[in-house]
Amino acid sequence: MMIEVLKSKIHCARVTEANLNYIGSVTIDEDLMDAANMIAGEKVCITNNNNGERFETYIIKGERGSGKICLNGAAARKVQPGDIVIIMSYALMDFEEAKQFKPSIVFPDPATNSVVK
Repeated sequence: MMIEVLKSKIHCARVTEANLNYIGSVTIDEDLMDAANMIAGEKVCITNNNNGERFETYIIKGERGSGKICLNGAAARKVQPGDIVIIMSYALMDFEEAKQFKPSIVFPDPATNSVVK
């Protein structure tokens, strides 16, 4: 049996931009992507702690060290710069493998979105 489990999470990142005039996706600082074990093109679920919105999109690699979290296209209507979001990705795993699996969870600095080590 395969089950879907949390693979990666960027917990409580601050939205830096919302760009309605882009074709879609979320742009994430490459440092945060690396720390959370996420890749460009990966499907993510995003929850907005400020307004309760929950939506899915995919990742675009952002400039390393920029702290950028930018919601693009239609997703830009779901956030405002300064909102706090949780970005999660999931993976399908065998049930027994999932019991042992530990997700990558990142708690970025609330002021800069930089990776806290």
